[in-house]
Amino acid sequence: MTQEREIRQFNRFVENIFSKLPFLGVTDFTDKGSAVSMHVLYMLCRTQSMFEYSGLPDTIPARILELYLQLNGNCCISKYEDNLYAFIGGLGGEPDVYYRPTIYTIANPALSYSANLKIDTDCIVIPNDSLFIGLAPMFNRYASQMAENELSINIAIINSRIIDLIAADDDNTAKSAEKFLSDIKDGKLGVITDAEFADGLKALPYGTSGSAHQLTDLIETEQYLKAGWYNEIGLNANYNMKREALSTAESQLNDDALLPLIDDMLRCRKTALEKVNDLFGTDISVELASSWEDNQLELDLKQELMEEEKDLEPENDPEPNPDDDPEKGEKEDV
Repeated sequence: MTQEREIRQFNRFVENIFSKLPFLGVTDFTDKGSAVSMHVLYMLCRTQSMFEYSGLPDTIPARILELYLQLNGNCCISKYEDNLYAFIGGLGGEPDVYYRPTIYTIANPALSYSANLKIDTDCIVIPNDSLFIGLAPMFNRYASQMAENELSINIAIINSRIIDLIAADDDNTAKSAEKFLSDIKDGKLGVITDAEFADGLKALPYGTSGSAHQLTDLIETEQYLKAGWYNEIGLNANYNMKREALSTAESQLNDDALLPLIDDMLRCRKTALEKVNDLFGTDISVELASSWEDNQLELDLKQELMEEEKDLEPENDPEPNPDDDPEKGEKEDV
């Protein structure tokens, strides 16, 4: 029952995301659910370019395989009627000596197929990462923070239009004030013809330099969240809030933190696909692609250059110690 509930929860999660695709028009920043869904979907579009597969059978599209892994945290490869398929399901069964699951339970309505597959015998489980987490929790966390910050930015932008608050003592004065503001909005010169009208209005200063600083802080927060999100998935994005120019060393401070998660994801895929090849006689491989491959090549090149520079450094011979000079010792004896 627990496994079936997890499958239903995953299906509802995917349906909920795709049901919130907004129509083309003015974005409602107060609809946080749609904002979070769109951020997650756009990031999933980017991470579709993270890995490049070769040798996959036609029955396993690379796009579906990656969506299963990134959203569900794992999937299994198994054979059904002489064709290999990728299935999502639940992990269970009697634990092995290291308390790992031994059974993968699947149910596929399109194939009218359900089974309890023995792991490493009937199927091979491919984890997205070492802890079977997937990317969905991390994506949801960053997307939620960005949705909140964008709502604050939207409110700050609207409030920045207000320079003064106008207070009126009666309805006639309020209507005259609205007419005055309407003329200004339409590009006309506003005219006050009655002194009592001017006396009845009270302009209270509203816009201050503090509101401008608040908007700047929100924009920096947006930049920080985006950079943190990109860095989490192995893409270098500047998160430094310095307003001056960044040195080369400062711009490369986070290089070492970019790829550990990506390396773990790649290693999990390669290890599992080797088992798939051994069990089912396939020749499937996976490598980094797109910007992730470029980052890896750049880091490898930097490492090679550092090793070459280290090899070319001259060895520093220790300075001779006068006390060890034999000639000096002979002269002193004489």
